[in-house]
Amino acid sequence: MVRLIIAGLVAVGLSGSAWAQSMRKDCNELKTEIEAKIKKNGVEQFTLDIVDKDAQADGKVVGSCDGGTKKIVYKRG
Repeated sequence: MVRLIIAGLVAVGLSGSAWAQSMRKDCNELKTEIEAKIKKNGVEQFTLDIVDKDAQADGKVVGSCDGGTKKIVYKRG
């Protein structure tokens, strides 16, 4: 009985880990999605930069990616 419970807990832990890994958004994919939304709002002159999460950002942070290790910074003009 104990082995069955342990096996169940291990299976749940592994599936949770796989789910979390699948939720990590690729930075380039997210940047492309954000670019499309900004362009849809009529903004033509802007930059999006992917930087480390701890980096000083000269602009507005509009997203995070790679499991929170990086951020996407928007600057108009």
